[in-house]
Amino acid sequence: MTEPLRILTTEIQPWRFLKAQAEADLGFPLEFIEKDFNSAQRTAAIDPASYDIYDQCFHNLDIVWYWRAIQAIDTRRITRWDEIDDLTRTRGGQVASARGDAPASRLFVQHDATLSDSASGRISMLPTFYNFDSFAVETTGLDVDREVTSWAELLDSKWAGRVALVDEPAIGLFDLAMALSASGQMSFRDMGNMSVEEIDTLVDHATALIHAGHFAPFWLRANEPVERFLDRELKLSSIWSPTIVEMKRLGVSVRQARPEEGYRAWHGGMCLSRHLDGEKLDRAYAWLNWYLDGYAGAVVARQGYYMSVADPVRAHLPQADWDYWYEGLPAPHDLLDASGRPAIKAGEQRSGGSRSARARHIAIWNSTMDEHNYVVRRWNELVALAAAKWRSQRRAS
Repeated sequence: MTEPLRILTTEIQPWRFLKAQAEADLGFPLEFIEKDFNSAQRTAAIDPASYDIYDQCFHNLDIVWYWRAIQAIDTRRITRWDEIDDLTRTRGGQVASARGDAPASRLFVQHDATLSDSASGRISMLPTFYNFDSFAVETTGLDVDREVTSWAELLDSKWAGRVALVDEPAIGLFDLAMALSASGQMSFRDMGNMSVEEIDTLVDHATALIHAGHFAPFWLRANEPVERFLDRELKLSSIWSPTIVEMKRLGVSVRQARPEEGYRAWHGGMCLSRHLDGEKLDRAYAWLNWYLDGYAGAVVARQGYYMSVADPVRAHLPQADWDYWYEGLPAPHDLLDASGRPAIKAGEQRSGGSRSARARHIAIWNSTMDEHNYVVRRWNELVALAAAKWRSQRRAS
């Protein structure tokens, strides 16, 4: 019996909707090992023998590359390499001013095994899907597009006690930093790579907000905001696109904000474990190529994600779905989510418009900073404090 190709991944990968089709097309079994962001990164770095493919994001790449847990990908073996869009492959163009870990900054493997944006025939991670994130707002009594236009909204006292951040230091930290910057409470030399002093100041601001009861507990899994918006515990929160889709499916009145300062962008990708060779390596390349052939892109599109190779996706999506998700046009009829359930109502229009319009509006990329270990320690203090404060308030009430 053929051993499965083992793919270490996170919940942002809709593998349950891909597995059967991929196995039928590829002719070999797949095993998906799903963990939260931090656990997946730790496993990828310290135990490369436990997986064949590492599927996460470019901002999570530095640690696994430092530990030499993964091997370079030969672009000659990637069928659609020349079709991958420039958002990933270059640092210039539409998003030249964006701060943080732009994917191209660590895409190409150099002769000395360092990573940079200097093109070569080897890459560290195959670019897959990506998105432009901000925060979700419960829309009752609001015209979100007109009234919620800044990251500073995360700090507005009218939302006190009903605001949550995502518990991931390379993500939630930047939502908070964007809010503090937009509100004029902090400035940063380089927001994508903060100094220890800047990190401490940011944590001091967050600590004061938690003590004041402004922040609810942070969330770790994407389904948590769904439940908490349904329970009316939250009115505003860091958010991921599949969570927005699920809330819409369940009838929650919610919309993603388009901050005037710009989005926080991220880019997913897949790496090859260092132990792969021979026939197992061949199968790994087959999986990478299958993933860019359109079927997977059509599935992730219904989660709100864009694929690095777009044309094959269009061939797998009905025109109405392509127009809504990629072109930002109103849905002509109800549209389905990735599992085939009605989610997007007729007449709805995606926040922020088309893919090209949203790509021109990036403020910062998710980042792993030089002081990442220090960030993680300080961030965990905030997470624990927010949870303890919430428990204390519940007991008092």
